[in-house]
Amino acid sequence: MKRRNYSIIFLVFSGLCLLPLSGKDKPNVTGNWQGTLNVSGTSLRIVFKISRDSLGTLTATMDSPDQGVTNIPVSNVLLEENNLKMEVKVVKCIFEGRINPDFTTIEGEWKQSGLSLPLTLKRVKKIPEIIRPQEPKKPYPYIEEEVVYENKEAGIKLSGTFTRPKSGEPFPTVLLISGSGPQDRNETVFGHHPFLVLADYLTRRGIAVLRVDDRGVGKSTGNFEGATSEDFASDVSAGIKYLKSRKDVDKEEIGLIGHSEGGIIAPMVAVRSPDVAFIVMIAGPGIPCDSLLLLQAAAIGRASGASEKEIKKNRALQVRIFNVVKNEKDKKIAGKKLRKIYEDAVAGMSEKEKASISEESINAQIKQVLSPWFRFFITYNPRPTLEKVKCPVLAINGEKDLQVPPDENLNAIKDALKAGGNKNYTIKELKGLNHLLQPAKTGSPAEYSKIEETISPAALKIIGDWILKQTK
Repeated sequence: MKRRNYSIIFLVFSGLCLLPLSGKDKPNVTGNWQGTLNVSGTSLRIVFKISRDSLGTLTATMDSPDQGVTNIPVSNVLLEENNLKMEVKVVKCIFEGRINPDFTTIEGEWKQSGLSLPLTLKRVKKIPEIIRPQEPKKPYPYIEEEVVYENKEAGIKLSGTFTRPKSGEPFPTVLLISGSGPQDRNETVFGHHPFLVLADYLTRRGIAVLRVDDRGVGKSTGNFEGATSEDFASDVSAGIKYLKSRKDVDKEEIGLIGHSEGGIIAPMVAVRSPDVAFIVMIAGPGIPCDSLLLLQAAAIGRASGASEKEIKKNRALQVRIFNVVKNEKDKKIAGKKLRKIYEDAVAGMSEKEKASISEESINAQIKQVLSPWFRFFITYNPRPTLEKVKCPVLAINGEKDLQVPPDENLNAIKDALKAGGNKNYTIKELKGLNHLLQPAKTGSPAEYSKIEETISPAALKIIGDWILKQTK
C-alpha cells in the first residue's frame, strides 16, 4: 500500500507572495534551477523558477514535477553575496544554498518537517515535462456530474465525480476506494491520476463510476487525521446509500473497487452490506498489516540498495516500535517509550546520518505512529473479514509490487476466501507490474513518477471484462 509520506507533501497554489530582495543583488541568478531530493529511497525533482518583476524585485515559484504540481509560490527570496535563501511557506520548507562563481550551481540544503536534506540545484534551460498519455481529454463520450452527499453518521459531506454512459440506464456501477493517506477523487500520486484513468476506461465500457475526495480532502468536509479504516468504510457505506438513490444506477449491481488500503475497506463494507454485488481488490493486503509493513520495508530497502545488515537493523527497530504501539494504550507513556527507541536509534547512526535528524522530525514520527489510523492499521488482520465475504471477488496484484508483495498477499486472500466458502473469486498476479499496476523495472516507488503509463491497459481490460461478466 502507499506509505503515508509526512516528509514532503506539495499542494497546488496560485499567485505569488513577494518580498523585496535585501542585500547585494546578482542579475544572473534569474532562470530555472533544478535539483533532486532523495527521500526514503524515492527521488523527487525540484525546480525553482526565479525571475524579476517590473520593479526589479526577485520572485520565484517552485515545481515538483514528480508529484505533478507546478507554480507553488516562493514566499521569500533573499540573495546576499553568493548566498541564496528561498522560503516556501505553503509547504513549510526552506532552501538555503551557496551559488558557485559562474552561477551554474547552487549547493545547499532543503529543510522541512524537521528534516535536513542535501540539495544541489543546477541551471537548466528546459523545465521537465510530465507526459501522461492515458489522461482523458474533454469532451468525454459520456456524462460527467459533480455530486455531494452526506455521511450522516459522521456528520460530514463527501464530494465526488459521477460518470455514466449517455444511454442504457440503469447501469452497473462501481465506487472507487483509495489507498492510504489523504487522497483526492483521482487518487493523485506522483503526477498520475489512476482513478481518473480507471473511471474513464470503465465508463466507456458501459459501467457508471463514482470517485470521491477522502473526508477532509478537496471538497469533502470532515477530519482526515483522526480517521481510521473503519471511518473510511463508513464513508463508503454512505456512498452506496447515495448510489441507491439514483434512478440511473442498477441497485442490484453496485460494486466496489479498492486500491491498496481500499482493498481492506472494500471487504469490510461488503460483509456489512448486502447491497454490494462484487468487489475488486487492487493490491489489497491479505496478511496481518504489521507483517505487511515489515515485508514492505525490506522489499523497498533491497530495491534501494540497502544491505541485508541494514534491512535487519531496520526490521528490529520497526518491531520495537510496533510492540509499543500495539501494547501501550496510554498515549503519554507510549510517547515516552517511543522517544527512547528513536533516541537509541539515532545514537547508533553515523555523524552524517545524525545531521539529517532533528527533534522536530522525531516528534513527527512519534505523532504518526500514535495516530488513530496507524494504531488501527498495525493491529488489523484482513483474514477474518475476507472469510465472511460471499459476493464475487477479483483480487489482482502486480508481480513487482514491493508495497503489498503479491506472493504472500494473494495467497492469503485466496486461502481466506476459500476457507469462508466463497465459490466465486478470481486471483491474478500480473507480470511485470508494480503497486500502481504500471509496467516497471524494479517495482520501487522511486520509479512511479518516471513511468509515463498510469495503469497497464492489460490490467484495465482484466478489471473491465471481469465486472461485465458479473453484471447483467
